[in-house]
Parts: sequence; structure tokens; C-alpha cells
Amino acid sequence: MATQTIERPDIDERTEQDDDTPKVFHYVKKDKMAESAVMGTHVVALCGEVFPVTKAAKPGSPVCEKCKKIYEKLKK
Repeated sequence: MATQTIERPDIDERTEQDDDTPKVFHYVKKDKMAESAVMGTHVVALCGEVFPVTKAAKPGSPVCEKCKKIYEKLKK
């Protein structure tokens, strides 16, 4: 009886993203964001979108254009 090693290239052929990976990040009140992350409640973004917080944005992450415009108006 002989054994044979078959070599496979290390290629990740998955093309689909994680379902909970947001396409864009939204502006949300900080206290509500922490509550949602811990309790699983939904938050309301400045643009009106409602969702549970599942991930934190990293520097350079894409931001919702509607939220960004509203936030800029609030800063003045």
C-alpha cells in the first residue's frame, strides 16, 4: 500500500463577503452605539437607517454620504 501527496495551491476562492460586514458606516450617538453593541438593541443613524451595531468603523472605512452631510451641518 502506497500513499501519495497531492499538492493544492493556497488560493481562497470565496467571493462572497460576511453578511454582517456593513457596506458603509453610519453616524450614531456614542452612548446608543455602546448600548447596542452590549444589549443587541437597534440604533437610528443620522440618515434614519435603523440597525444593530455589529462592527466598529476603522479609520478610512466608507461612510454614509447622507450621515456625513447631516453631521457637517450639525457641527456649525
